Amino acid sequence: MQTTLSPSTDASMTPRDRQLLAHAPYAQASVPEQYLRHIVDYPRKEQPGTILVDTDARYLYYVLPDGKAIRYGVAVGEEAMAFSGVARVGRLAEWPDWVPTPEIQARLGPYPARVPGGPANPLGARGIYLYVGNKDTLYRIHGTNQPEYIGQAISSGCIRMRNEDVIDLFDRVKLDATVVVLPPGQSAQIETGPNWRG
Repeated sequence: MQTTLSPSTDASMTPRDRQLLAHAPYAQASVPEQYLRHIVDYPRKEQPGTILVDTDARYLYYVLPDGKAIRYGVAVGEEAMAFSGVARVGRLAEWPDWVPTPEIQARLGPYPARVPGGPANPLGARGIYLYVGNKDTLYRIHGTNQPEYIGQAISSGCIRMRNEDVIDLFDRVKLDATVVVLPPGQSAQIETGPNWRG
C-alpha cells in the first residue's frame, strides 16, 4: 500500500483559529509519523464523503473518490466507553462549548456545568456530533487539548484528533454524512506495506 504524507496546511484555519491556537495552554506534542495526516489507498466499499473510524488501529479515514482516503491519527475511548456502529453527522460546531455529563462529573471530578469553547476546552477546535436517527449518541469526533494521546486509547469515549486535523476534516465533511465506527476487534484491514513513505 502506498501512503503519502498529506501536505500540512493551515489554509483551513480561520483568523480566530490562528489566534486561539497561537498561545494554546498546552504543550505541542510530537505525534508519531504514522498518526500524521496521510493520503492512502482505500480498498473498502464506503462511498466518498464517508468517515470510517478504526478504533483498534487508532485511525480515522475520510473517504475520497477513486479508491483513496485521508487517514488521520486519533485517540479513542476505552472499549467499555466507546460507541460502535453506523451513525450520521447530526451537528457541526466550531470551538464548541463542553457540557460535562453527570457521568463525567462523577468520574473526573467537579467541572463547571459548561466550559466555553477555546484552546483549554477538551473538545478543541471543532466538534462533529454523531446521531442515530434524530437522537444524539453523545459521541463526538472532536479536537483535543491533549495531543500527546493521539494513537492511544484513553478514558474518554469520544474520538479525539489534533486540532489542525479536526479543522481539516470539519471543512470536508457534510451534515448527514455517514460515519462508520468499527467495534474493537474488527479492524479495517487497511495495511501499510513496506513501501509507505512519509
